Amino acid sequence: MQKKIYVADDEKNIRELIMSFLKNDGFEVKTFEDGKALYDAFLMDPADMLIIDIMMPEMDGLSLCTKIREKHNVPIIIVSARDSELDRITGITIGSDDYLVKPFSPIELVARVKAIFRRMQFDQGNYEVNPLLSYGDLTISVDKRVVHCKEVPLDLTPTEFALMVYLFEHQERAISREELLKNVWKFDFDVDTRATDDVVKRLRKKLSCSNVKIGAVWGFGFKLEIEDSFKGK
Repeated sequence: MQKKIYVADDEKNIRELIMSFLKNDGFEVKTFEDGKALYDAFLMDPADMLIIDIMMPEMDGLSLCTKIREKHNVPIIIVSARDSELDRITGITIGSDDYLVKPFSPIELVARVKAIFRRMQFDQGNYEVNPLLSYGDLTISVDKRVVHCKEVPLDLTPTEFALMVYLFEHQERAISREELLKNVWKFDFDVDTRATDDVVKRLRKKLSCSNVKIGAVWGFGFKLEIEDSFKGK
């Protein structure tokens, strides 16, 4: 089925450039000149992916990303002229799945779009033998991309879901921040390793219903823990 992508950027030439390259690769594309227009359209007819600029009128990209994440886990790529490490980390921690700096190669953007869709398909197809992971009162249906807490589904973003799967796969040991950045975020550039912390904070709130906690390993990273094990059980 043809994937539908929404693009929001206040620069017409950028919108048309992105749309042209994505359409050439078989994607259905709709463009918007501000964040609010995209948000309103998305509520009426959700897309399979969003590509958004940060600096836009009506509703900026960061606000748009935050509002979308309140309701949906659709993949989001931020494309922005703001290229500081703080901007990249902010974009990732509020829920975007990738961050591309202007000026950019449209071929690279298309490659990243395909990579995200491919990763999602791979995550589904990579667990044909054992598609169900469990720890404590949490279960992950990897093929369906759903995490259940006591049979209640949790609404996770693609990055949050990938992080949970990785932690479940390595539940017997602590995972460093550097390992998460490399294997979950797929970062190929150096960033402050605390970029993972805000995403973990979001996950901890979503796991408040569970006896499974993401424990901190001081100065290193994180490890899954079962809360009852620390209450004398």
